[in-house]
Parts: sequence; C-alpha cells; structure tokens
Amino acid sequence: MSDFLYLYRLPANSLSAPDSPHQMQERLKKWTAWLTELDAKGHVKNRGNPLASGGAVVTDKKGAVNDGPYAESKDIIMGYTVIEAKDLAQASKLAAGCPVLETGGVVEVRPIHQM
Repeated sequence: MSDFLYLYRLPANSLSAPDSPHQMQERLKKWTAWLTELDAKGHVKNRGNPLASGGAVVTDKKGAVNDGPYAESKDIIMGYTVIEAKDLAQASKLAAGCPVLETGGVVEVRPIHQM
C-alpha cells in the first residue's frame, strides 16, 4: 500500500458557495459520508483540513514574500486528505466519489514518496 494526497480544487471564479445554512449542512453530510466510507475501508490516513483563503508565497532565498493565495492561479486549493491505496489507479477510483466534483471542482491525486 502507498500513500496519496488528495488536493481539492475549485475554479477561482467558482460560484460554489452554499446559498443557505441548509445547503451547507447537506454538503457537509456528503463530505462526512464519503470520508467515513473511505475510513471504514481503511483508506484514510489523515482526514486533513480545509485551507484558509489567505497565505503567502516565498519567492526567493532572501525570504521575499508575496501575499497568497497565488493570484495568478486559475483555481484554489480548498483542502486536502491523505489516503492509502494499492496504487494510483485505486486512489483515483476512490477520489471519484468526492463531493467537490458535484460543484465543478476537481481532486488532484498525488503519490507521496516516503523518505
């Protein structure tokens, strides 16, 4: 088994914000159900967390810092999860159930190399 990182991305111009508290609760239920199912099957190593919209980008060894997140980016990383799967194909198949796909987002699946 290997570790994989899921990065949840939404287009920067996404209108995916919920319209009401009820809609937000429904989205959270879908996320919870999906992650609970993956966890029950032994795939979740770290549920991760949502990421704040702010941040910084260090651009050189002198410590020059630009405000983030990445203004030139066409999408925003909303959060992450670390999962365990036998290979990239299985990790990708597991990602296909992610609720972010219902709101125009994507899941980037990246292998994590053990050092």
